[in-house]
Amino acid sequence: MEERMVSDQADSEELSLEQHLRPHSFDQYIGQEHVKNNLKIFIEAAKMRMETLDHVLLYGPPGLGKTTLAAIIANEMGGNLRTTSGPAIERPGDLAAILTAIEPGDILFIDEIHRLNRSIEEVLYPAMEDFCLDIVIGKGASARSIRIDLPPFTLVGATTRAGALSAPLRDRFGVLSRLEYYKPDELQEIIYRTATILEAEIADDAAEEIALRSRGTPRIANRLLRRVRDFAQVKSNGNITSSLAKEALDLLQVDRLGLDHIDHKLLKGIIEKFKGGPVGLETIAATIGEEAGTIEDVYEPYLLQIGFLQRTPRGRVVTHAVYEHFQMEVPKT
Repeated sequence: MEERMVSDQADSEELSLEQHLRPHSFDQYIGQEHVKNNLKIFIEAAKMRMETLDHVLLYGPPGLGKTTLAAIIANEMGGNLRTTSGPAIERPGDLAAILTAIEPGDILFIDEIHRLNRSIEEVLYPAMEDFCLDIVIGKGASARSIRIDLPPFTLVGATTRAGALSAPLRDRFGVLSRLEYYKPDELQEIIYRTATILEAEIADDAAEEIALRSRGTPRIANRLLRRVRDFAQVKSNGNITSSLAKEALDLLQVDRLGLDHIDHKLLKGIIEKFKGGPVGLETIAATIGEEAGTIEDVYEPYLLQIGFLQRTPRGRVVTHAVYEHFQMEVPKT
C-alpha cells in the first residue's frame, strides 16, 4: 500500500512537471512554424468576427505538442479547456454529459479521437455542425427524440493515426494541421528552455547531444534531459557537460540516432529471424514482446522517417541503412 502511494505521488509530480514545462502561448512554443502561423491567423480572424474558432484536427506522431497546442488555442481564444480522450468516452451518454457542461467559447480537447466508436461519432456530428444534441428517450414505438441546444464551442481533436478517422468525422473539421518531427536545432532550443525552468546548467555541446538523440520529439528531449540531469546531480555537481551527457545517454541505451533498446530489438529481430523481411506487424510484435499498436504508433513512424524501415504489401522490410548502422554485413540477394 505504501509503495503504491509513493508510486502515485511520483506519477503526480511527473505530471505536474510536464504541465510546468508546457508553453502557454504561441510566443513560447518552439517549432511547427507552419502550423503555428496558420493557427494564429485563424484565431485572430475568429476573434475579429467575435466567433468561435472552427474545429481543429491535430495529427502526427506522439510527443510533438498536440496537447500543448490545444491548451494554447484555449488561452488565445480566452476559453476554458476541457480535456478527455477517445477511450474514456464509452457511451453516447458520456459524451452528452461532457457537451451539456460546456460553456460558450470553451475548447473541448479529445485526445486519441480516432478511438471513438461509431455510435459516439453519430452524437458528435450535430454537436459539431449545428451546436445541438439529439437524445433519444425510450425504446421502440414510445421512443422520442429531444434536441438540446449547445453553446458555440471549438472541438480540438488529436490523433496519431489520421487515416483511422472515419471520413464523415474528418470532414467536419475546418482546420487540419499535421505536426512534423522537429529539427535538432529546434530541439536544442527546447532543451535550453527546459534547462532554464529546471535551473540546470547545460553546455551547448551537451544540449546538442541530447537533441540529436531525441528522435525529433520534444517530449523525448525533455525526458532525456531530466534523466541526464539526474546523472549530473550525482556525478558532477549538477553541471551537464558533453561527456556526462554522452555517458548518461549510453547508459540509458539511447544511441546517436535516438534508437533505444526496443528499436534495436525490433530491427535486429527482423534481420536475424526473418532475413531482413518482409515480415508482418503481428509477427514482429509477438517476436519482441510488444503490442502491435505500440510498434505502429510509437516506434515505426520514426524508423520510417529516417529510412530504416519500409512498409510493403507483404510486410515490413529493413533497409541497407540499418545494416550500416549496426555495422552488419548486407546479405547478398
